[in-house]
Amino acid sequence: MKVSIIICCYNREAYLSRAIRSALSQNFPENDFEVVVVDDGSTDHSPEIAADFGEQIVYLPNRENRGLPASRNAGVRKAMGRFVVNLDSDDYLHEDLLYVESLHLRLNPHWGAVSCDYLYVDEHENHISRVSGVAKPIACGIMFRKDALIAAGLYDERMRMCEEEELRARFIEKFHIGHVELPLYRYRLHEENMSWNSEEMQHYRAEWVEKKKNSIA
Repeated sequence: MKVSIIICCYNREAYLSRAIRSALSQNFPENDFEVVVVDDGSTDHSPEIAADFGEQIVYLPNRENRGLPASRNAGVRKAMGRFVVNLDSDDYLHEDLLYVESLHLRLNPHWGAVSCDYLYVDEHENHISRVSGVAKPIACGIMFRKDALIAAGLYDERMRMCEEEELRARFIEKFHIGHVELPLYRYRLHEENMSWNSEEMQHYRAEWVEKKKNSIA
């Protein structure tokens, strides 16, 4: 197994099928990658939607809602791939993401991960704008070497938000993140985006900053 795509889901029945289909439709040998869906205690129809894909996916349900970082860690630990990439359950992938990013990691052994540019899309998947993954990094669409991700300590499960910022700060202390200037990820904008909760985001970002100060001290 070369690559594991990890989809963490909590009450995303409107988008989950699209995310899974984009993962399964990669231009990549089907025996060389897997799709791991971690359901974080959804109370809508997300579990039934995941079940419709049967053995095409690896389904990992949480008995209760544990939060996104804990679910991502569970997915990484379950992953069989040498490389892992996160896909949010309301987003989707360009069909060549696995091929392009895994190629760059294989040809650049000193890279611990590789990111890409992405497109903002609306509810109807119309392209809104292209965003640089370097100027404005996000948690998903980045392919990590699994062993590097584990060596960096995985996600801090106390960080219900801003977990990718906190992880990245630790990761780049040990590993280089390369970049591909291709828009291979699709970031869907809608009213329920977690990152729109600015008050809660500020809380967790302040907590992370304080933690960083204490570690330096």
